[in-house]
Amino acid sequence: MRTSRGLGLDDPQRENEVLLAIIEATTSGPGVEPLAAAVARVITEATATDVCFVHVLDDTERSLTLAGATPPFDAQVGRVRLPLDTGVTGWVASHREPAVIPGDKHADRRYVAIPELHGERYTSMVSVPMESEPAGLAGVLNVHTLARREFDDRDVRVLLAIGSLLAGALHQARMHRRLAAREEAHGRFAEQMVAAQEAERQRLARDIHDGISQRLVTLSFHLDAVRTFLDREEAAAAREDLTTACDLVLTTLDEDRAAIGAIRPPVLDDLGLAGALAALARGLPGVRAVLDLDERRLPEHVEVALYRIAQETLQNVLKHAEAQEVTVRLAMRDAGVRLELADDGVGFDPAARAGTGHGLASVRERAELVGGAVRVTSRPGTGTTVTVTAPIESSPNDEGSARNT
Repeated sequence: MRTSRGLGLDDPQRENEVLLAIIEATTSGPGVEPLAAAVARVITEATATDVCFVHVLDDTERSLTLAGATPPFDAQVGRVRLPLDTGVTGWVASHREPAVIPGDKHADRRYVAIPELHGERYTSMVSVPMESEPAGLAGVLNVHTLARREFDDRDVRVLLAIGSLLAGALHQARMHRRLAAREEAHGRFAEQMVAAQEAERQRLARDIHDGISQRLVTLSFHLDAVRTFLDREEAAAAREDLTTACDLVLTTLDEDRAAIGAIRPPVLDDLGLAGALAALARGLPGVRAVLDLDERRLPEHVEVALYRIAQETLQNVLKHAEAQEVTVRLAMRDAGVRLELADDGVGFDPAARAGTGHGLASVRERAELVGGAVRVTSRPGTGTTVTVTAPIESSPNDEGSARNT
């Protein structure tokens, strides 16, 4: 088999030209995929290699996604995903070291065939980490050749330099993408919140009109009748109407409290967040409550958000978890608060449940509204833990804590 030498960049001037071309390619735009595609094209053209793959580290930092490739593999961009412990590419990402395979890939224990990329067609390959300071690993850069190539230390050094340039640009592109996605999400969330608030106002107005107002009207008729009967000294009929009136008053008060509670839970004013959380947990029928609650007060909007999150989460426990015990922890740390709700129920697969139902989505939205974040940890058969963290602008006013079981 015919063997070629390296990347063909032995001339320092030619090497500089390639690096300048890479720098120019990194200015192709803020998108990760256009940037990766432009660099892959420059590398194959400059080094006379046959194909180049740019695998970018996902936001989870546990897998790589093909973000750029030379034709015909550009059709696989976004479709090929590799865990960090899979194949040569995963090994390079995990160890942050280059890998050179001049031939017989299958003899290398790190090699794993990726059907979509047809690695068996190519004889030689070089894989290098794309790293920059201080951002760290951005992904892995691979070049492959049909004919056997003897890649030397200089070739690896050049590819590492290219990878470093590309890493800095990729980190910026990913940051731009995250900011754009966050702005879009905030925009959607603001629209949803306005719509939800308006719908809630309409619902409350309808409930008050159809319930409280109508009962008060009926109550007034009965009281007028009582007055009439009393004037006629028909005491028995008067007592009957007074009883009906009293029942209507009690029902009206219950509806009034429910309407007020939909706007702000009165239990927060009566018991504080710690007491309200304890009441929620102890109110779950057939479930033992374990409590570890800091009683210091929080800003009003944070208390309402955390109470609603706990309310939604504990309702999910009651409906779906088949739990015997639930643990609720509330702790203040520095300028933040942490709420943890854990059950010993049946658990579930969060990835499989993503996008289904509105419970977790509602929890995340409420947390984001106060600048917080939610983490859900669960596996089938091991229970579920929902952890909410949120910043607080100032120190709580009240000192002390209560820990009860």
